Amino acid sequence: MGVFELGVKQQGEPALVPPAEETPKGPYFLSNLDQNIAVIVQTVYCFRGAGDGDGSSASVVLRESLAKVLVHYYPLAGRMTISGEGKLAVDCTGEGAVFVEAEADCAMADIGDVTEPDPSVLGKLVYSVPGAKNILEMPLLAAQVTKFKCGGFVLGLAINHCMFDGVGAMEFVNSWGETARGLPLSLPPALDRAVLRARDPPQLEFPHHEFAQITDDDGADEVAPPPHDGAPLLYRSFRFTAASISRLKALAPLEGRPCTTFEALAGFVWSARTRALGMAPSRRSKLLFAVDGRPRFAPPLPAGYFGNAIVLTSAACAAGELAAASLPRAVRLVRGAVEAVTDAYMRSAVDYFEATRARPSLASTLLITAWSRLPFRAADFGWGPPAAYGPAALPEKEEVTAA
Repeated sequence: MGVFELGVKQQGEPALVPPAEETPKGPYFLSNLDQNIAVIVQTVYCFRGAGDGDGSSASVVLRESLAKVLVHYYPLAGRMTISGEGKLAVDCTGEGAVFVEAEADCAMADIGDVTEPDPSVLGKLVYSVPGAKNILEMPLLAAQVTKFKCGGFVLGLAINHCMFDGVGAMEFVNSWGETARGLPLSLPPALDRAVLRARDPPQLEFPHHEFAQITDDDGADEVAPPPHDGAPLLYRSFRFTAASISRLKALAPLEGRPCTTFEALAGFVWSARTRALGMAPSRRSKLLFAVDGRPRFAPPLPAGYFGNAIVLTSAACAAGELAAASLPRAVRLVRGAVEAVTDAYMRSAVDYFEATRARPSLASTLLITAWSRLPFRAADFGWGPPAAYGPAALPEKEEVTAA
């Protein structure tokens, strides 16, 4: 990929798809767990065909079912705004999601392996608002249906992360698919985010190192030039087989239960990236990742919770400890960060933002997002599961996506 040029032509102007019925209007509360992830997440779902030869029925089915499912997920039809408290919120205007139809000049197979995203190709399959300067000028949900000459089509979604995390996003896509197939929602969304309001007054019970800023003073006594000598960081996709994961786990024996796949991979990638950057041995290196808080809250959040229920946690140590190829050390730190996420920790994290309005620091930090357990193949709109799926954009230089 990279040399292939994909030609995509829009069919008419982007259209608004409002809810099929009247929905509540006015302000919609976003919790503090929604505030720090105001980014657009782009994904693509590839389908071999809609059974009509040219995919023309796909746009009709997807558009009509989107209007119906937005009745249940009506905040997605609103627009992002700033509340009187200076926080992000949603104005439920009912304007609708953005819907775009397009045609590609090739067969779907020509775009290659979507698990190794090339934004110059896949980016054309997801709609972006021309000239949008910030998140307030972008729709909360944009859907593009691109038909290919082979009869296949791609559904490209651009969703504001403030609206939900990966689990919530897949519940929405599944609900959309059920609606397209004429089925009732198996899991209606629980729209009330007040269950995650901050306490009054805020109670900060933990230090929350995930927000800590690593400065140039950390390790300033030893400055090692990076091995890439100022060259840009490169994006690469690596495939870990069951056998290679088993070998990693064997290299990181821990007391008690065996390490999980995430613990082994996160520890390994964190160590490898730290060594590759040539960080000074005394400089602190931080790992940041999200933990699903749904089963960890007490009581657990309601089924179908519509919003972000992920809580950031972190591990950190001197780069020299990771460069020493001590995988067990890295894995122990990852496990400790996971186990630290309790109900008390998460409530404290909600209150921490309320009191400080702090943003997680990415200085000397690797951010890992895990998509491997998200049920992308459940995206069935009537044509069976997608033949391929994945992110349409590359991670930031500080980020790794484990899909």
